[in-house]
Amino acid sequence: MRFETTAIAGLWAITLERSADERGSFARLFDRAAFAARGLATDFVQESLSVTRLAGTLRGMHFQREPHGEVKFIRCVRGAIHDVIADLRPGSPSHRRWQAFRLSPDNDLCLYVPPGCAHGFQTLADDTEVLYHMDTPYRAEAADGVRFDDPALGIVWPSPVSVIAAKDLGWPALASR
Repeated sequence: MRFETTAIAGLWAITLERSADERGSFARLFDRAAFAARGLATDFVQESLSVTRLAGTLRGMHFQREPHGEVKFIRCVRGAIHDVIADLRPGSPSHRRWQAFRLSPDNDLCLYVPPGCAHGFQTLADDTEVLYHMDTPYRAEAADGVRFDDPALGIVWPSPVSVIAAKDLGWPALASR
């Protein structure tokens, strides 16, 4: 696994390193010692799979409020996504900055998202699947989000949004918080 820092404090871009032969390939998705050596969470308590039928669908921007903030370790296992992380942590050196990544099974890129950052993505292909590992159990009462088009963030999405949940359209703007 190759770990790279990003423009967002505490956000890591992790590229799997494949060994290949005539049978196919093998890659380590998680390595407790490698994560611990960087001070990253090593105890993931939930794993979820998001399945999205249509390209252009937007999911996000989601996070859990403290004291239930969660680390997310994300990998696209089918299709492709334009994945966006926005730093909402007051006092963070990257507060209110966002960064985007293309995740797909072909590029073997994973993201380690720290607590206090909102996460969302737009699908770039039909029938896209995204695998999440979380270090904190989901708590419905702590679920929160910000609008995908919040002017305070200015996130640029690759294409017009074709499908989005009413809940995601209803998140409040950062200016009203």
